[in-house]
Amino acid sequence: MAQGTPAPVAAIDATAINPNEIIVTARRRNETLQSTPVAITAINAAMLANKATVNIGDLQGAAPNLLITQQNSGGQAANLSIRGLTYADIEKSQEPTVGVVVDGVFIGTNTGQLLDFFDIEQIEVLRGPQGTLFGRNTIGGVINIRRTKPTMRTGIKAEGTYSSFNSWAARGVVNVGDGESFGVKGFYFHNQSDGFYHNAITGKRSGGSNNENFGASVIFKPAGSGFEGLLTVEKQDQTFDVTNSNIANSSELFCLFEPARECNRNNTSDLYTVFTSPGTSRYSAPSATLELNYQAGGVKLTSITGYRKSKEFQTQDFDASSTDLYYTLRQQNYRQFSQELRASGNLFSGFDYVIGGYYFSSRYHLQQWSRIFGFNTALDPRVADSDSQIVDGRNKSYAAFGDFNWAFADKFRLSFGGRYTHDTKELSNAFATRGLIGSGKKSFNKFTPKVGVDFRPDSNTMVYASWSRGYRSGGFSPRAGEARTANLPYNPETVDSYEVGTKLDLLDHKLQFNVAAFYSKYQGLQQNTTIPCLCGTGNQTITSNVGSANIKGLEIDASARPVDGLRLTATMGLLRSKFKKFIAGNTLTVFNPLAPTVPVTVIRNFDYSANNPIYSPKFSASVGAEYKVPTNFGSVVANVGYRYIGPYDQQISLGPLTGNTGFVSNGGSVIVNGNDARVRSDKQGLLDASLTGNFKLAGANAYLTVFGRNLADDRGTSAAFTVAGLWSFASAREPRTVGVTLGFKY
Repeated sequence: MAQGTPAPVAAIDATAINPNEIIVTARRRNETLQSTPVAITAINAAMLANKATVNIGDLQGAAPNLLITQQNSGGQAANLSIRGLTYADIEKSQEPTVGVVVDGVFIGTNTGQLLDFFDIEQIEVLRGPQGTLFGRNTIGGVINIRRTKPTMRTGIKAEGTYSSFNSWAARGVVNVGDGESFGVKGFYFHNQSDGFYHNAITGKRSGGSNNENFGASVIFKPAGSGFEGLLTVEKQDQTFDVTNSNIANSSELFCLFEPARECNRNNTSDLYTVFTSPGTSRYSAPSATLELNYQAGGVKLTSITGYRKSKEFQTQDFDASSTDLYYTLRQQNYRQFSQELRASGNLFSGFDYVIGGYYFSSRYHLQQWSRIFGFNTALDPRVADSDSQIVDGRNKSYAAFGDFNWAFADKFRLSFGGRYTHDTKELSNAFATRGLIGSGKKSFNKFTPKVGVDFRPDSNTMVYASWSRGYRSGGFSPRAGEARTANLPYNPETVDSYEVGTKLDLLDHKLQFNVAAFYSKYQGLQQNTTIPCLCGTGNQTITSNVGSANIKGLEIDASARPVDGLRLTATMGLLRSKFKKFIAGNTLTVFNPLAPTVPVTVIRNFDYSANNPIYSPKFSASVGAEYKVPTNFGSVVANVGYRYIGPYDQQISLGPLTGNTGFVSNGGSVIVNGNDARVRSDKQGLLDASLTGNFKLAGANAYLTVFGRNLADDRGTSAAFTVAGLWSFASAREPRTVGVTLGFKY
């Protein structure tokens, strides 16, 4: 930073900051990255462009202990994990553990999170619970995304990309305005691909998609009024082919019916050859955001209104084989509305505040038809299943929050605050023929406080310590199959996180070096478990509170500019996660000694305490270099990065069993000695590179980028699941991809 002794007021005036500093809004204030006492990584538009990033999934490795994988069972869906806290499902009634916030609006589901990066101003990855300012369901952290505002000046930005697997994209942003108080921005993004899987049955590529995102923003900012209004309306449309890889083995039922070549396959190179029946999936999501800001003297008033709805139609061949064993059709409608009101300012010299209220509501409808052992791929699931499952859910949430900074002594600052949240959840489970089987309604209340202190001995050094609590709401099981489970609520889960860290700005601002160490206590862990039921599928998945976990880790985030034009970056994450008393009911197949050929299914308590928490690699790291060289036609920018991600498990599942596994119960638990080996990702070494030439073209600033992602062609799973001893399936990560982009700005 270019300041001298830190000012006693915690919020920093952005106009007084060195223009090379990164400004973040992680605490709903304008602050420099290095003066914010939060573990945070900021990525701006230039960094994204030079790395040829496509969507939010390309952030993986950009921040310590951050994992992002694509969830192929939902439109634009992502599995997000920060510090080992994740939620890997697409059900609308079960909300994320990592919040994605776009222009101040929280996205309430995992679907719709894989945003295009072309029109992004900055992304902030906040690690650790963010329950005070961002609310519930942010126990792992927040990915805070700010898109560009209308410039209020005439301008055009456009680009086209072509890459492997017949993938191409076209993107454009047009700005017009009066240059001072009014502006309009229109945008249109398109990308499509044939997919990187090879279908051995059809001989064609599988996993293709076609994505559209278009809309407009209007800004109104009367000169001298202190008022700014920003309205954005947009729509996402996606059609995609859901493709699963078969990883079932001979111990599972479905392999008895599948061709031999389709079972007992490996979890690396075999993933890219599939045998699935083609699916048809459509996702449509219109949305609107209205942000109003008014500077009333020393108080800034902010209102953010968000509305979002989605409609989904999706078929999926879950058994991932050429034999028609389990094929579904899911139709879903979802909508959410949120309203946030905030006031911020300085109460007196050295004391600033952000206070506000928040309202969120959502509702959704799901109907699922399942074709089970149909052996007829031409039969519509709506004909095959006369007793489809119907789920309806509602959610309402109210919150009040406050966040305060007090410079109580020279060079010391106290940060404290809290949020009170009241949630009401409703869910009903029904079947088309049997009618309503169960419904529930329950309210949950929680106060989530935080407190921290930071010490700044000089303008280049900050040391901080904090404690914060995160909260994820309870609810009801959306896949329950009978009344006793449909009516049974599960309770909230909480995380208490203790953190210490330091942020250093060294060598005349040429080196930023940040370190954070944390310890988290995860209580009331919510987990899905499959148990039998008297329903069409013979089993059901219920959610319950099954135990707790302790998580500790170390994070390093560094950036250096040793010479003009060269920027070096590095991150490292160490993570140790361990369950404590993880007990859940599950099914066990046993054999009666008197009838050894007759299997019997029983429900027993399973002890998963020895299993690994999911999406928690013990070690991950990245290094990157960017070098910009001036030329007689403009400049050339070279970018290279390497990301290492250690092995991690992708599902709580059944590995080797000991203990109470006999026909006659001995009163103890079945001991699970780890997760199934097939749901464990191999270690990843991802090498990416790009070369960009910037030049003039017909008076515009143009650029040509040649890029490669995963140049070492590291192959393996991005998600893997086993299903109650019946079958197993997975999705693969993107193999080597190369391409070229041509764009211009005017």
